[in-house]
Amino acid sequence: MSGKTYDYLFKLLLIGDSGVGKTCVLFRFSEDQFNSTFISTIGIDFKIRTIELDDKKIKLQIWDTAGQERFRTITTAYYRGAMGIMLVYDITNQKSFENIKNWIRNIEEHASADVEKMVLGNKCDMNDKRVVSKESGETLAVEYGIKFMETSAKASINVDEAFFNIARDIKRKMDSKVDSNTKSKGSVVVTESTKPRQGFLDKWCSIL
Repeated sequence: MSGKTYDYLFKLLLIGDSGVGKTCVLFRFSEDQFNSTFISTIGIDFKIRTIELDDKKIKLQIWDTAGQERFRTITTAYYRGAMGIMLVYDITNQKSFENIKNWIRNIEEHASADVEKMVLGNKCDMNDKRVVSKESGETLAVEYGIKFMETSAKASINVDEAFFNIARDIKRKMDSKVDSNTKSKGSVVVTESTKPRQGFLDKWCSIL
């Protein structure tokens, strides 16, 4: 008998510039702890937490990547198997926000085309030092069709909500694929078979 204690295993990735709080967000979610001492992640690290969604146990394997340039070749290898990617910037650091576009480009180059994405504006407890407005974060997210939340690992604001949100989206996508495969198994869709090849390609382009 299998000793598996979960129904799903989701691999998530945290990316973003060095110092934006990726490790702190991960520790808040996985250990419910916060460490104010900044220690830069070397290469890559991961934590695991099992959550419950729709009466199903979901094991989240969350990889925390180094933001420094010299580790990029190591961390991009982890994009491929990721089912969800969270892009983190620091609301007190304009450059980290501007670089989100570069991180999105990395995802487009290295990750699966249907990977779930979410932008996190971290350190939202530091409003007195804010340089990136919430509206700017929302606008960026809308531009790329990505969900957005502001978080604070220190004050424990929206951290659990962010992870539950992306896990729910991944599960919904997986369940939808399973349903679709079950319905189409052994059946022939007449309407599609009568269409020319070009129409078939058009259909996929419109989905993507």
